[in-house]
Amino acid sequence: MKNLSDGFRLAVDIGGTFTDVALEGPRGQFIAKTLTTRDNPEEGVLNGVWQVLSDAAIGPSAVNIIIYGTTLATNLLIERQGSPVALLTTCGFRDSIEIRNENRFEQYDVNIDLPSPLVPRSLRFGIPERIGAAGQVLSPLDEDHVARLVPDLCRSGVKSVAIGFLHSYRNPDHEQRTRDIVMSKTSELEITLSSEVAPEMREFERISTACANAYVQPLMSNHLRSLDKLLREDGFNCPLFLMLSGGGITTLETAVRFPVRLVESGPAGGAIFSSYIANLLGLSEVLSYDMGGTTAKICLIDEGQPQTSRSFEVAREYRFLKGSGIPLKIPVIEMVEIGAGGGSIANVDAMNRISVGPESSGSEPGPASYGLGGQAPTVTDADVVLGRIDPGNFAGGSLQLNAAAASQALDRAIGERLGFQTEYAAMGVSEMVDENMANAARVHAIESGKNIENRTLVAFGGAAPIHVSRLAEKLNIERIVIPPGAGVGSALGFLRAPVAYEVVRSHHQRLDQLDVPQTNHLIQAMRDEAYSVVRAGASGQATRETRTAFMRYMGQGHEVSVEIPVVVKETELDNDAPENLRVAFEQEYHRLYERTIPGLEVEILTWMLLVTTLRDHDVLNLDDLEESPARPAGQRRIMNAELGEYEEALVFDRASLQPGDAIEGPAVIVEKDTATVVSSRFHARIIRSDYIVMEAKTTEK
Repeated sequence: MKNLSDGFRLAVDIGGTFTDVALEGPRGQFIAKTLTTRDNPEEGVLNGVWQVLSDAAIGPSAVNIIIYGTTLATNLLIERQGSPVALLTTCGFRDSIEIRNENRFEQYDVNIDLPSPLVPRSLRFGIPERIGAAGQVLSPLDEDHVARLVPDLCRSGVKSVAIGFLHSYRNPDHEQRTRDIVMSKTSELEITLSSEVAPEMREFERISTACANAYVQPLMSNHLRSLDKLLREDGFNCPLFLMLSGGGITTLETAVRFPVRLVESGPAGGAIFSSYIANLLGLSEVLSYDMGGTTAKICLIDEGQPQTSRSFEVAREYRFLKGSGIPLKIPVIEMVEIGAGGGSIANVDAMNRISVGPESSGSEPGPASYGLGGQAPTVTDADVVLGRIDPGNFAGGSLQLNAAAASQALDRAIGERLGFQTEYAAMGVSEMVDENMANAARVHAIESGKNIENRTLVAFGGAAPIHVSRLAEKLNIERIVIPPGAGVGSALGFLRAPVAYEVVRSHHQRLDQLDVPQTNHLIQAMRDEAYSVVRAGASGQATRETRTAFMRYMGQGHEVSVEIPVVVKETELDNDAPENLRVAFEQEYHRLYERTIPGLEVEILTWMLLVTTLRDHDVLNLDDLEESPARPAGQRRIMNAELGEYEEALVFDRASLQPGDAIEGPAVIVEKDTATVVSSRFHARIIRSDYIVMEAKTTEK
């Protein structure tokens, strides 16, 4: 098998507004940005793919690997556009996904709205069976009942079935036998087992994840297989890999089985891109800032690694309230995501305040300035009026923007209602979206117990470089990095992602009663599953294995993740494991809470094992080049948000800039897929590999 890191590597990221394509290989880097074709996403993918192939003057046979990420699964859940799904669960528990749990995200609101279950009550069926908490069979599976139910499932019009029995994470036999019976009676249904998609404790979250997987699986599997087929018909004979929400990439077959793991694939690519940049530039603390056409994503990167989590919520009824959405037990990169993109719609609320998002104009009809039928003003329209976007050179000149339409939309929706001139209506929109992002970053850092001011801000996405100076000013951040190809940062992140797979298993044990041989058997089974996926995608590549135990004091409601060192010569736990695990747990617990609880027993609920391929990277020095003033390509008027007035700014073509070139703000650096606004408070310079580094002028050098 040829090395997938050699030759040309292609990445595609479908967003709500744009489809981004990046190609890297012996001839350099080539990127394309096309409007997302919502009704037929494969069309937008192929448009962008053929554009970069044409730019690189190569054919499909030169591509060694394609890595793909999409928001399709997320949109199906948010918009409730998935396929009809049935749930088979333990008799007497069919309402558990509607009852949820005792947590209330608005404690004193008796009228809170909870998300409707993905499976209506009429399609939830109780099956006579019962597995105990220790995995023992308390009541055998009624196989005849399952067989009699299959014709009803077929007549109901469902496309897929979720099977989620009590305690199946300890003993999946009943779920597996139920699947076998259904499949023996019909081949028309996709089937998801909760014991495979989320084999963890906590029945509501586990079965909710299984239902979500079944809900998106028919459409996602059709889409992924259709895309694979179209690519092969066009001459691409290379592997197609999918970006996972946890930051790794996996095979097409695994993605088809577990499409729910793709819900945050695009944002995950952005976080991986920032992690790569942090390692490349030797940055220990980074704030990743990805702003596209629909959303903005903010993620903390420490020591070159993003924060991760084992749970995620999608389709929240209340934008920022945890617990108001559909819970998913999947590996994810932890970040905050808000409806703040170039296409976010601005208006005036009932209290005469400018509000921006979360609604987006998307790619159809798009912002008013696109001239495709959009009437509502958006952040992009505001940026056009403020001089930050050149209407004649948007997306590399592929889309001519109508500045007059942008002004009219802002006047109609905001200026006339508030008595603002056009430029101040635009500035109000821009300031509001920038403050929304700054506030989201502050809250995310506080919730993570981390400082934000000393971080380097890494900005990418089509809109992030436009807004990054003002965001840094609001957050008191003094250094910004804009990578080359920033407008398609998530797609470039796909090319930096390792082949990886994470396996999670719940196995509840008291630490003082740890069954070491049984635990070693469990870990080995997890290793076998993870390596089977990773080796299918990266045969022969070096790998790293990470093991984590999720532990707590007896009686507590939440666990602490404790990484377990993997000894190369002895991979199994030994008889000293209970004491070593206790010490590791208490160290982590003390780090988090600055105390431990003497005399209280510890228990392990869940084990996690991650296998990931390793990639080498160079290190660039930020400060080893002599600076000289860069040569401008022109100038234009842009709005100074602090002063509330226009000022003359020099314009620079990024393609013509060389390492060592220096630029004093105010300035605009334009490129094919975005533009970087350097405010008057920043000084910019070009370092090796064409990265832009912006530093506050007050920073001592």
